[in-house]
Amino acid sequence: MKITHKPPKPVSAEATAHLAERGADVSRFFTGKGKMMAPIQRVNVDLTSGMLEELDRAAKELNISRQAVIKTLIRRALDQQYLARAAQSSKS
Repeated sequence: MKITHKPPKPVSAEATAHLAERGADVSRFFTGKGKMMAPIQRVNVDLTSGMLEELDRAAKELNISRQAVIKTLIRRALDQQYLARAAQSSKS
């Protein structure tokens, strides 16, 4: 009979924090493969019903959530603005 070992279950962030608070070495839980993410802040945006319908259509076509469409479009607009500013400053 072949003996197989199950990989250890991942430890939750809360359990890791609890161990760290008790002074335990928690470095084994961090692989260095992830990246730090800024805290997420929630905002409210008022949209016309037409804009909301357009967002919903785009979300359905792309098979992603409405929120993902909004984030993608905002990111594109900010990137375009950044590139336009960089191009303008290089002309000066």
